[in-house]
Amino acid sequence: MEIILAKDAGFCFGVKRAINLALNAANQIQNIYTLGPIIHNPQVVKKLADYGIKETENIDHIESGTIIFRSHGVSPKIYQKADEKGLKIIDATCPNVAKVQKIALQLQKKGYTLVVIGEKEHPEVKSILDTVNENAYCISSIKEISKISPEIDKLGIVAQTTQTLDNFRKIISKLVSCFKELCIFNTICNATLSRQKFSLQLAKKVDTMVVIGGYNSANTRRLTNICKKVNKNTHQVEEASELKINWIKDANIVGITAGASTPSWIIEEIIDNLKSMKK
Repeated sequence: MEIILAKDAGFCFGVKRAINLALNAANQIQNIYTLGPIIHNPQVVKKLADYGIKETENIDHIESGTIIFRSHGVSPKIYQKADEKGLKIIDATCPNVAKVQKIALQLQKKGYTLVVIGEKEHPEVKSILDTVNENAYCISSIKEISKISPEIDKLGIVAQTTQTLDNFRKIISKLVSCFKELCIFNTICNATLSRQKFSLQLAKKVDTMVVIGGYNSANTRRLTNICKKVNKNTHQVEEASELKINWIKDANIVGITAGASTPSWIIEEIIDNLKSMKK
């Protein structure tokens, strides 16, 4: 059985940066917290906990020490609160997310009503919406365009950095026919686009496709959905223990891809397990 790993699978620049910032801090100081999981990968979060990096969902639970703002970004209010509490801040926000926040503010200042194409409950989207604080919408599909007041003339549009280009284009196409003035920024990051592109190409030519990454990872879920559209034998796993022999028993070629928050050691472990299962 041949196993092919997709190009650009696994950690992206923003995730590597966040993890390195956290580990460097852990080697120098104590009493470190992340506000929510630093990335959407439970196995990595557990490893960071072994280094003494604790996770909390509420900054009010931290009395002193160092707070790491995760790769998805946080709102200006959280920055202010951390400063007021006297916490040391390590900002691990992905530069691509920080760029979207900046664009959102610029659009608002120019009089545009902000529209974020993405998942409303995702921490990255929340950080973008909280940055402008008002006069903003989040939509994830064409159906949700109806949420936007038809009386609005000027829309400023950005995308969650891990959106699919296909969904972004569909929504933009519909918005163009519904509103007079649009200022559009395609803020889907290059790492996301390349992973989607190479995963799709590979899924088309293999018997079975395995997508590796956290179930709470938006970009990994999208890779899974993209691959399933062209290969029904697509399966997502977080760890090697989830692999099933019936997925590959008749497969000559197995494709592997991984979300941007999936570490190389998990990818390698799953490839090794697939090889041993087929022996």
